[in-house]
Amino acid sequence: MDHTLLKPEATRAQIEALCAEAGELQTRTVCVNGLWVAAAAGCLSTSAVEVCAVVGFPLGAMRLGSLLRETADAIEGGAAEIDMVIPLGFVKDGD
Repeated sequence: MDHTLLKPEATRAQIEALCAEAGELQTRTVCVNGLWVAAAAGCLSTSAVEVCAVVGFPLGAMRLGSLLRETADAIEGGAAEIDMVIPLGFVKDGD
């Protein structure tokens, strides 16, 4: 189970509270936007809870190179899991 905060107006204090709650609830991950991956990883460094980052969120309407760079940045920041929104139009077109 993930403990998630993906609101664009999320603050550092809210991310820290999310991480504390995840530790108490013993969730598998906290799921956050890329901006907060490193902060969440720092908060959880002594915990079994890992960080999941959303990539391409919320629409997935970006080029492959952008998705790859966002993924690499999230992993570099400490994400152990990636939740990627793929370009649905490409999927519908069979690309």
